[in-house]
Amino acid sequence: MSRIQAKHKIDRRLGENIWGRPKSPVNKRQTAPGMHGARRSKPTDYGLQLFAKQKLKGYYGSIGEKQFRRYFKEAKRIKGDTGQNLVGLLERRLDAVIYRALFVPTVFAARQFVNHKHVTVNGKVVNIPSYQVKEGDVVEVRENSKKIPMVTISVESGEREVPEYIEADLKGLKATFLRIPALDEIPYPVQMELNLIVEFYSR
Repeated sequence: MSRIQAKHKIDRRLGENIWGRPKSPVNKRQTAPGMHGARRSKPTDYGLQLFAKQKLKGYYGSIGEKQFRRYFKEAKRIKGDTGQNLVGLLERRLDAVIYRALFVPTVFAARQFVNHKHVTVNGKVVNIPSYQVKEGDVVEVRENSKKIPMVTISVESGEREVPEYIEADLKGLKATFLRIPALDEIPYPVQMELNLIVEFYSR
């Protein structure tokens, strides 16, 4: 399945355009997948919590449940608001930083881009998408990878903006992760209901 198909499948399943993309099928069709669209009954509290979790997991490229649960446990361990800590950990993922810096068009492309060793962190090649970037780390596209058409198209698309917690040099394809963002700084196209996710894992 291509990255575009996977992305559209997640949008259809959740019934929301979670990346805010103009070509999302949800923009034209609000029904669930299937010939006639599934009839949805009123969701239970558990259903709402599960939906909130699936939406956040999907947004970051369908992170596996085992890994996502580890993020939650770490977020709970850190002092402060658990939901805020959770998205802070997710935004520190190397593939998320690459996506936020506009070097690639989708989170799925970001994961593959990192896997294929196109990226360095502080001058060293890192090929682990879940690598946790620290404040002040410099992420850069490798010299031989800067002419990849996908990168050029993404940088020039104008579809998104670089958030304030990342300083990006779009000509040099270099970005500095300035700080862990507050929830209201993260440019989610849809509302992420972190309180429901906390409730889900606290059952």
